[in-house]
Amino acid sequence: MTPWNLLLLFFFGFQAARAALPGTWELVVPDAGIASMHTAVTHFNTVVLLDRTNIGPSRKLLPEHHCRRSPGDPLLRHSRDCTAHSVLLDLQTNTIRPLTILTDTWCSSGQFLPDGTLLHSGGDLDGWKKIRKFTPCDANLLCDWEELEDVQLSQGRWYATNQILPDGSIIIIGGKASNSVEFFPPRKSGAAKFSFLGEVEDNQMDNLYPYVHLLPTGQLFIFANTKAVLYDYNTNTVVNTYPILDGGPRNYPSAGSSVMLPLTGDYSSATVVICGGAQYGAYLERTTDTPAHGSCGRIEATRPDSVWEMEGMPYGRIMGDMVMLPTGDVLIINGAQAGTQGFEMASQPCLFPVLYRPGEPIGLRFMTLNPGSVPRMYHSTANLLPDGRVLIAGSNPHYFYKFSAEFPTELRIEAFSPEYLSPDKANIRPVLVDVPEKVGYGEVFTTAVTAELPVVGVIEVNFASAPFSTHSFSQGQRLVKLTVTSAIPDGAGSYKITCTAPPDGRVAPPGYYMVFAVNQGVPSIARWVQLGS
Repeated sequence: MTPWNLLLLFFFGFQAARAALPGTWELVVPDAGIASMHTAVTHFNTVVLLDRTNIGPSRKLLPEHHCRRSPGDPLLRHSRDCTAHSVLLDLQTNTIRPLTILTDTWCSSGQFLPDGTLLHSGGDLDGWKKIRKFTPCDANLLCDWEELEDVQLSQGRWYATNQILPDGSIIIIGGKASNSVEFFPPRKSGAAKFSFLGEVEDNQMDNLYPYVHLLPTGQLFIFANTKAVLYDYNTNTVVNTYPILDGGPRNYPSAGSSVMLPLTGDYSSATVVICGGAQYGAYLERTTDTPAHGSCGRIEATRPDSVWEMEGMPYGRIMGDMVMLPTGDVLIINGAQAGTQGFEMASQPCLFPVLYRPGEPIGLRFMTLNPGSVPRMYHSTANLLPDGRVLIAGSNPHYFYKFSAEFPTELRIEAFSPEYLSPDKANIRPVLVDVPEKVGYGEVFTTAVTAELPVVGVIEVNFASAPFSTHSFSQGQRLVKLTVTSAIPDGAGSYKITCTAPPDGRVAPPGYYMVFAVNQGVPSIARWVQLGS
């Protein structure tokens, strides 16, 4: 057989494999102008995309008279930058509007406040101690970034993690050379030393962008490198130390990803899953072909004597994103099968997404999905959208924008549709036609849904947060399944469901949530609801 015939065989075999696997891909924006390093979905159904600023010109011009000059940026000491490094995507029209960011946002962190404002902190150079806000608005208005001048971080934060707390404040944890925590609004005590991060740091770091999950106890599960602790931020004490997770380092620059599984029932239990990562030494040796880990650890974080349950993914993966779907399953997407995080330090893009089904027995939890065609390597993001799709953006494994490379800077924005959005499931897809705009903790409220076919069984009503996605971890991501009654018929194809809101901010911190009705594993388009006292 000739090489050409072998190539044709591979191509058509790959296309046949794609057609046989679940899920579909679509191009949303052919050129966003920037490569998104950080992405967040707002309650106005817009998406904030954000790169670093000291990267040279992007391909999206700022409006007239909005050029940037910063003496702290070595690229701008004697010139101006008139290109955007943040943009806003309107999900209704798929159009892009440039936003103005002034200070460097390289490897920064973020989280939504209870009022829906995106709080953004840290970065490099002149952004190291900076706090910024983006107050979202209707897509036809011109909201933009605000750089706060009256407050700054107590310590510089580069590669930190933010997490909203039960009272609506934000804890900011770690960062390069910052083994401490601090809060927004700032507390009088300033930054508090957090020794755990220093204890787990190795000679290639592996303690940056720690995985942080707010447990329903109100305490924080914090994982870095190979270790995890239960942290009481009110007393600045470690109250439990978990067993070591085997399989090598899991955080930047060796990051896999992490997710907390849905909170259900009486909300007394929470389980954390951590998957993938680079082999130790790949970063130090700058080896792009060292195979990534394919192991996952799963632990019931609310049990003091719990141990890690290990299982294997179909593919080794570094820099993958774990996205909590409205159903409670987890989409693992993006990344590479070899190398490590860092500029031009990975190879073998992992084009196949994987579905993790936590309710299945061990050994049956992973399902390989329809592969994409665009490598999403270092500095890629993945975010759940209100319509149930997952938005995929970014990938820039180069220090500056570079389009003539094996893995070029990626300006395209795509969306992946899980199998639950396939046409053959349209007749069981519910429509959430009525839900309150605001609900209080523990409040009993009624929703109305419609469905084409008669409803069989219980329709779930699930609250999904809008996290801040960056560097293979979605900061603040959580899914809370409400206690609901059976769907009661209320006319032709219409049903009433009585729901009980989460009991307090430990289960679901205050803020805006995407509320999905889920019928037989198929979610509705979400409605935004503000949860609070």
